[in-house]
Amino acid sequence: MEYIVFEVGLAIALIAIAGFISTKLRFSIVPFYILVGMAVGPHAPDIGLFDLRFIESAPLIEFMGRIGMLFLLFYLGLEFSVGRLIKAGRSIAVGGTIYIAINFTLGLLFGFAAGFPTKEALVIAGITTSSSSAIVAKVLVDLKRTANPETEMILGIIMFEDIFLALYISIMSGLVLSGASSIAGVITSALIALGYMLLFIIIGRKAVPLLNRALQIKSNEVFMLAVFSGLFLVAGFSETIHVAEAIGALLVGLVLAETEHMKRIEHLILPFRDFFGAMFFFSFGLTIDPLALSGAVWLSIIAVLLTMIGNFSAGLLAGRSVGLSPKASSNIGLTIMSRGEFSIIIANLGKSGGLLEILQPFAALYVLILAITGPLLTKESKRIYNLLNRVIPLERMGRKKPAESSGQH
Repeated sequence: MEYIVFEVGLAIALIAIAGFISTKLRFSIVPFYILVGMAVGPHAPDIGLFDLRFIESAPLIEFMGRIGMLFLLFYLGLEFSVGRLIKAGRSIAVGGTIYIAINFTLGLLFGFAAGFPTKEALVIAGITTSSSSAIVAKVLVDLKRTANPETEMILGIIMFEDIFLALYISIMSGLVLSGASSIAGVITSALIALGYMLLFIIIGRKAVPLLNRALQIKSNEVFMLAVFSGLFLVAGFSETIHVAEAIGALLVGLVLAETEHMKRIEHLILPFRDFFGAMFFFSFGLTIDPLALSGAVWLSIIAVLLTMIGNFSAGLLAGRSVGLSPKASSNIGLTIMSRGEFSIIIANLGKSGGLLEILQPFAALYVLILAITGPLLTKESKRIYNLLNRVIPLERMGRKKPAESSGQH
């Protein structure tokens, strides 16, 4: 631990350089953070004092990355609100079901078509179904699309995915690990996760007047500590009952967005969101070994193409189900294209169960490709839509229901 401060400082310097380059190129900053992390990960050269493997500081950088994910989802929750979520309850359920059904089915069929056994095919389906909440949140904020009409559906699908993952990971744990859970246990776990999220939203909405009084704190220091304590306590507690800590952070943001202190919280949280968010993507890049990716290149590319088709189709159908315009609907599928933390979790589950080793490099390369292309597709969504509309008459899809403006930026 002798050089841990120097290592962290070196990591921050590399992140700053990556951010500077992306700004000059006017490109999404997320892929640059991931690529620089991958370039200097565990297999990077050791150049004397400049040990780019970050061996001593890796646990600290990983923890800072987890904090970054919490701030990203918390800020996204602030930009939304419980009221909007409640009004959109039915549409979220419909859109989330459409998204999961299409992407999971394509992933499962792909796994079997590639010749994988049943357990491996189920793991692949989980990897290809789970979008990255952190990357999606970062992209929505960076492109200033949090107020777009389709963002309601995007956020709803993210939350719906977490409910699905709570159930799916429980099922897969029972299938691939020893000490399998019973069916009753799996169902109970899923119901607890769903009930917790609904209960939190309902109680949080009722507690808004109390929160307004409790947060009437003049000192910014004490005010910030009070907000942060709530954020970390709820996120940490959520994890203990098998609800993703990031979703716990999102729930806190959704509730605080209803208070009269929302603008003050938003102003104070911005520097933390930006700094720790950058650490999250850098730490993710550190986990990828470039040398282990060659054996899964074609498998990953085919899976990426299927995901792009499935996501775009699911976005169009989900948007149409709530009367969004074709352009806004296409933004849904393009925005939640990125894959990240949840895909890696499911791949690690397969590794723990002794499944085929190809799952790890496949997941890493698949996630890397979509983590890079996802934000780019979101940024260029208007051009992509216009291009596709020349080939496929997408505008006709919006004629049956009154379409809303996409708010495209």
